Amino acid sequence: MRRNASIDQLRILLTGLVILHHAAIVYGGAGGWYWRQEADGSNALLVLFNAVNQSYFMGFFFLLAGYYTPQSFDRKGTRQFLADRFLRLGLPLAAYFFILSPMTIALARTGEGHSFFAGWWLMERLGNFEPGPLWFAEALLIFALAYVGVRTLRPGSPANLQALPGYKVITIAALAAGCVSFLVRLAVPTGKSVLWLQLGYFPPYVLLFLVGCLAARNRVFDRVTFSDAKPWAIVSFAMLVMLPVVIVTGRGHGPFNGGWNWNAGFYAFWDPFVAWGIILTLFWVAGRYWAKGSPLADWLARRAFGAYIVHPPVLVALSLSARGWTAVPLLKFAAVGPAAVAVSFVAASAALLVPGVRRIV
Repeated sequence: MRRNASIDQLRILLTGLVILHHAAIVYGGAGGWYWRQEADGSNALLVLFNAVNQSYFMGFFFLLAGYYTPQSFDRKGTRQFLADRFLRLGLPLAAYFFILSPMTIALARTGEGHSFFAGWWLMERLGNFEPGPLWFAEALLIFALAYVGVRTLRPGSPANLQALPGYKVITIAALAAGCVSFLVRLAVPTGKSVLWLQLGYFPPYVLLFLVGCLAARNRVFDRVTFSDAKPWAIVSFAMLVMLPVVIVTGRGHGPFNGGWNWNAGFYAFWDPFVAWGIILTLFWVAGRYWAKGSPLADWLARRAFGAYIVHPPVLVALSLSARGWTAVPLLKFAAVGPAAVAVSFVAASAALLVPGVRRIV
């Protein structure tokens, strides 16, 4: 599939949101991160920011990955397709796992007075390895293998979407994703990982990757209109309002991350009903206003994946350097977050100067 300026700019936006999402955790949002200055979940606005991001942005990444998968497979064939996936996903995953992960942990430990280089070497010797945000690359490799398996078992012409499904079909998809998420979270609540993958969030990821594959050949998401997005934008807005109401009024009971309780059920269905509207709205905005692109957008798009890879040590370093600044958490987030976005893209640009990196990232 040829390059699409609007989708490139969506990738830039989503990459920036990932970095801001992790910056929010540092200053009181909800989630796990290498270093935080404020207590987990201590800032209601940042908790809501993280919850909204979590509902759609990684699923959107999987949808876009699926959108580019079928024609890549058709053009390259099984062997070259898999070789390309292992090169462009496997090598960054390995680099983060064995180098950047222990380095970022050691950097975070300097906030407790530990030496950076000695700590880095200690993490390497202890085998303190994990994929961090590159769990996304791990998951995409699994999805790529699954896609090859399906195409091998069914070598005929694969099914395709001719147009965006109707309201009823999209509603059924959201209900199905919510139902499966609720069931999966009974065994693996959100926040708990299996082989570094938070399986409690994966039912919408799998569905969106599949939809991306089905929509690819007819470029369905290049043609999203305002009338397509509007009803789902309204649904998303209504659901966004409902979450803080449910939390503040205590209408439900039990933990939100999983279990046989009302709050876990609400949250499992809340995710897709928020995500669908935001995703369709962003597709419409991108197609309507970002179709032309620009030299800056081209520059950023070329470095988006690199920025995604390097942002953890960048963010940890910047947030540690600002820890002595006596400002309210929201102000520090507003300063450190965008700075981390900018520095991550610059660092990715510098990495592209290293021989061989441009071919991978």
